[in-house]
Amino acid sequence: MSWAAHELESYLLHKHLKVRVSYLAILVGCLSPDMLTKLPVYGIQIGNFVFKPEDPWDYHRGWPGAGFTHSLMFGVVIGLLVLWLFRSREWGLGLFIGTSAHVLTDVFDSVGTMVFFPFTTQHYSTGMWAYAAQAGRYGDAAAYYGSLGLVWDLFWLALVLLGFRALRARYFFDEVVPSDPAWGWLRRRLHVSDRVMLACYRASFVYGACRIFGWTIWAQLVEDAPMDLTWGGPHWVDKATVEHASAGELALQTTIGLAGLVVTTWLLWALVGRRLWARAAPEPTAGTKKAGGPARPGTAKGDRPLARVADDAPADRA
Repeated sequence: MSWAAHELESYLLHKHLKVRVSYLAILVGCLSPDMLTKLPVYGIQIGNFVFKPEDPWDYHRGWPGAGFTHSLMFGVVIGLLVLWLFRSREWGLGLFIGTSAHVLTDVFDSVGTMVFFPFTTQHYSTGMWAYAAQAGRYGDAAAYYGSLGLVWDLFWLALVLLGFRALRARYFFDEVVPSDPAWGWLRRRLHVSDRVMLACYRASFVYGACRIFGWTIWAQLVEDAPMDLTWGGPHWVDKATVEHASAGELALQTTIGLAGLVVTTWLLWALVGRRLWARAAPEPTAGTKKAGGPARPGTAKGDRPLARVADDAPADRA
C-alpha cells in the first residue's frame, strides 16, 4: 500500500484537470478506499476483544473481503451516490477521480488491486515493493520506508514541489475555492477565516511530507531497518503476494474486466447518471446576465466573489 502518496496526489490531480472539480472531494476519494479497511488490517483492540483478519492482505484487497473498495467500479458507484444525494457535480466527479487514483496507485505493491472488480477478481500488481501489513503498523512502516516505497513517496513529493503553484495562496483562492461551494459554506456558516481555510488546504501536503521524513527517520535510526532498494524489497520482510496469471489468462481477464466496466458504466450513465448530472446543474444566481454566460462563482447578491476572497486576507499571495 502507498503511505504518503494518497495525501499528495490530490494536488497534482486538481491542478492538471481541466474541469470544474472539488479538491476536497479528490482528497477524500484518494483516502476513501482505506478509511474503513486499513485499521482492521493492522488489528483493532477494544478491551479484551481483538479484531484482526487471519489474512490481512486478503481482507484488505481480496474477495470475499473489502477488496471491492480498491476497484474502479467502487469509484463509479460512490460518485453516482453523491451526485444523487447532494446534487453536486464537483463532489461526484472529484470522488470518482480520487478513488480511481488510489486504486491505480496501489497497483505498485506486491499484492496490487482488483482494478476491474466485480467483473474479474484478477489482481494487477507491479511488485515494486513488499505488501507487509500483516507485520503490523510498525512492521509495515519499516518495510515500506526501507524499500522502493520510500522512492515512490519521494516521487510524489517532488512532483508537488515542482508544481509548487498548486500550494500558493493565489492558486487556492483563484482556482480551488471557486470550484467547490464547500469553502464558501465554511466562510458563511462557520465563519472560518481565509487564513484557516488556506492552512486546511495545505495541511494534507504538510502531513504527507512529515509522514515521509518522520517514518523514514524512525525506520533507519530507531528500528534500524536495512535499506533495500531492489525491486520487490525489502528482502528481510515476509511479504504478501498473489498468484501471477499467465500472459494469456491476464489478457483474457483484462478484456472481460475492461468490457464489463465500460458497458456497465455506460448503462449507469444512460439510465441514471445523465439525469443526475443534469439535475445537479448550478442554478442561475442573481448576478447572471439574461443574454450572457453564467455568473462568476460566488457573485450572488451581497456576496464578494470567492475567487477574490484573498484580497482582504492576511495570507501570502506569493
